[in-house]
Amino acid sequence: MGRASSSRRHSRPAPRATLGAVGVRVGLGIAAFPFENPRAFFRWVDLCEEGGVDSLWQTDRLVSREPHLEALSVMAALAGATERVKFGMNAMVATLRDPLVAAKQCATIDFLSGGRLLPVFVPGHDTAPEWGATGRDPRERGRRADEILDIMRRLWSEERVTYEGRHFRYRDASIAPRPVQQPLPLWIGGHGPAAVRRTARVGTGWLAGLVGPEEVRAVLGDIRRALAAAGRAIASDHYGATLPFRFGALDEPLVGRMAAARGAAPGAPPPPWLAVGDAREVLARLRAYLAAGVSKLVLIPLARGDDDVLEQTRRVVAEVIPALEAEAPAAAPDRPGRARAAGA
Repeated sequence: MGRASSSRRHSRPAPRATLGAVGVRVGLGIAAFPFENPRAFFRWVDLCEEGGVDSLWQTDRLVSREPHLEALSVMAALAGATERVKFGMNAMVATLRDPLVAAKQCATIDFLSGGRLLPVFVPGHDTAPEWGATGRDPRERGRRADEILDIMRRLWSEERVTYEGRHFRYRDASIAPRPVQQPLPLWIGGHGPAAVRRTARVGTGWLAGLVGPEEVRAVLGDIRRALAAAGRAIASDHYGATLPFRFGALDEPLVGRMAAARGAAPGAPPPPWLAVGDAREVLARLRAYLAAGVSKLVLIPLARGDDDVLEQTRRVVAEVIPALEAEAPAAAPDRPGRARAAGA
């Protein structure tokens, strides 16, 4: 389609709002495919690329009656359709992938994009439909995920990998080309004790799912204590949170369905992980997450249909990003064509 070669590319440097010394990055993501056709999806991608959105994200779901795009396939498409924006999986279920294949796919996408992939991994929830559909036992998903993460990390950085584990065995395995980013970011999703331990052991960042600001604050404290005990550190701008948003009213059907799907009772106050209202109300919820300690916000538009998704995105570009930028002096913009520091 010629998008990546468009003369409009880099018309606006990637903006970065700052609070203190830590840059605030605003990303946008999708779960179920909300567009009427692929052409509208790429119009949305162009809007984000040109509007200064930091990153684009695809929720991982393999088994569903709703249309969900396969996450790594989306990453490959974004690598070819953009030149500036970063992109990530939010969050990829590691235990449903072969580690050698997944490592090769991630390395290839990072190589072709010039170092813009942001991989985020989880073991998967024990009630996810993929377990029953594939006949897999979810009880071993944590140990299996740990082996997969160890193997992928080594394949991304070592010449040859020999590994003897409970679930996987490799002898003199290697991949080339390796990722541009060294090390390739390895963000961890989830908010339970196992996610905290996994982040402290191997993570270069942490991305919260649908949990409120106070729970995010508590998990961040647990992660930092676990990192200190492990003798490791994660950069302060490598913590993020995911939350759905809508410029609109709480009584809209889309909002009610989202809250109900996560267990909210009819007529109950909106859950703390949901940002709905006018610009002032949406920004207030985002600032609560920033105050809790994250610096990357992954916003999922509660919208259906091309015009609705595009309008919600335009309002983020016009009302959210500039407002956060205005709260502190802007940091130096990233230079086009150069990868940011790993995991930023």
